[in-house]
Amino acid sequence: MYCFTPAVQGTPIFPRNSKPKSNNSTNRKEVIFLLQKCKHISHVQSTHAKIIRNGQEQDPFIVFELLRLCSNLNSIDYASKIFQRIQTPNVFLYTALIDGFVLHGSYFDAILLYCRMIDDSIVPDNYAVVSALKACGFQLALKLGREIHGQVMKLGLCSNRSVKMKLMELYGKCGELEDARRVFDEMPERDFVASTVMMTSYLHHGFVREASAVFKQVRRKDTVCWTAMIDGLVKNGEMNWALEVFREMQMENVKPNEATIVCVLSACSHLGALELGRWVHSYMGKYEIKLNHIVGGALINMYARCGDIDKVKKVFDEMNERDISTYNSIIAGLGMHGKSIEAIEMFRAMLNNGFRPNSITFVGVLNACSHRGLVELGFEMFHSMVKDYKIEPRVEHYGCMVDLLGRVGRLKEAFSFISRMKTTPDHIMLGALLSACKIHGNLELGEKIAKTLLGCDKADSGTYVLLSNVYASSGRWKEAAKVRAEMKKGGIQKEPGCSLIEVNNEIHEFLLGDIRHPQKEEIYKKLKELEKRLRLTEGYSPKTDVSLHDIEDRQKQWALSIHSERLAICYGLISTQPHTTLRVVKNLRVCNDCHSMIKLIAKVSRRKIVVRDRNRFHHFENGICSCGDYW
Repeated sequence: MYCFTPAVQGTPIFPRNSKPKSNNSTNRKEVIFLLQKCKHISHVQSTHAKIIRNGQEQDPFIVFELLRLCSNLNSIDYASKIFQRIQTPNVFLYTALIDGFVLHGSYFDAILLYCRMIDDSIVPDNYAVVSALKACGFQLALKLGREIHGQVMKLGLCSNRSVKMKLMELYGKCGELEDARRVFDEMPERDFVASTVMMTSYLHHGFVREASAVFKQVRRKDTVCWTAMIDGLVKNGEMNWALEVFREMQMENVKPNEATIVCVLSACSHLGALELGRWVHSYMGKYEIKLNHIVGGALINMYARCGDIDKVKKVFDEMNERDISTYNSIIAGLGMHGKSIEAIEMFRAMLNNGFRPNSITFVGVLNACSHRGLVELGFEMFHSMVKDYKIEPRVEHYGCMVDLLGRVGRLKEAFSFISRMKTTPDHIMLGALLSACKIHGNLELGEKIAKTLLGCDKADSGTYVLLSNVYASSGRWKEAAKVRAEMKKGGIQKEPGCSLIEVNNEIHEFLLGDIRHPQKEEIYKKLKELEKRLRLTEGYSPKTDVSLHDIEDRQKQWALSIHSERLAICYGLISTQPHTTLRVVKNLRVCNDCHSMIKLIAKVSRRKIVVRDRNRFHHFENGICSCGDYW
């Protein structure tokens, strides 16, 4: 596309460390000293006027300092105007402005300027190439990046370490992992910095095993390398693996930084690993990691998602540095635990403290309203978002409103609300309404929504299962079986129920009817004892209507009794001391029968049992659930 000619025109290019002879060298030093003292763009402008009056606006040293300073003071437009007045810019001045564009995220402008430099027959050096490759990487401009790679080879810059690093980053970001690996393999010194770049490229595209292989080959890993691996594993859903790497990092006595702690807390949040999260919290003090808004937000999110809402409030109160994301985290956490009124009060406190809510804030607020059926308050917040804060509703906000209406049984109103939306509903929103139709027994509307999902290829396994359940709950077994058959024919697998429980700092996973656990015999023995006791002393009777299969009642009872959360709770009961709180994380919504049984288990065992399902938290204690049987 662009012709590369290694001939030089215009101002002679001076080496970076050289000082060209000039009669005005003393005056130049004074001007540069004045520029370096400037702290605001207005100061730069007045000094610039003096430079023009002195006839120095073409002096490459002074102009270079001007461009660099304007960029640092977030005045890239002013820097561009200065550059336009240069009669014969050299490679250093081009590079200064390219750097400025990259610094301010104007990657396309940086690429255009580099191309202009080539068209002006200015030979790029390794600094210019590095800046241009960085811009190409952010812009995913693979074609131009390859052209620059060709220029690098012609100029003999292939041995330059910085150039190779940026080439690796470019190919990695663009998904050209073979090219990235080729550059990596050509490097004579593949230290932890180069390995981190290669490793991050693999992780960004989901190649976890390949990233791990690179990681293992690094003999001396620094904090950035360890953190990149942990972060990549978390983003790829490998939470347990991420925690294992963190433990290895500790054994190697490598000091974690703020980013490391945030990544590890994120893994704990997903797994519901409260004890480990608490340990990480205490571990922060050892390395003097401050409780700023970033770490504090991660801690709030961890404690909220691990079920310790009291600790959430304590961390929030201890924070001296808060921002909008801090408030967003605690509002979402309170709502998730059914403390909707407290979430609204926190929202109002945020406003009183001068913070302006954003789109994420209102997702948390509307979710809080949904978990308590606060319809009128929900609509008040929704309209305030649009009218008072000029925030255009997104699909997440509409979804909260549909969920809010669906939960209270206002199904037709929810469906009408969807038809009036300015955006196309997604499968999550329609799935929530379909679930509400099943709960409230509206088969007609449920069928309509399901057919909409199936007709526009938005259906996932949950859609098929919900529709099957809608039919089954109405006794229409043939239709339910037909839906299941369509799932099988389409190769659609139902997401299996999975529950996690943390015991002695280890995460134990249970699936429906799981027999993999080493203590399976003791677990099922405890389950059988509990069921017998609950039947005799608490009048428990399985709600077989929720076991949606056309099978005998005894088989339905068995299908219910082996749900994953029951197995996890039984393991917790046999593995912990009396009165210890049990905390379980489940990937699906808790069914009605399990919900009823867990309330009774909490009562007879005198335990507090906290269950996080797909929708919210349930705090079971003394035969009562915090959700008020509304979830």
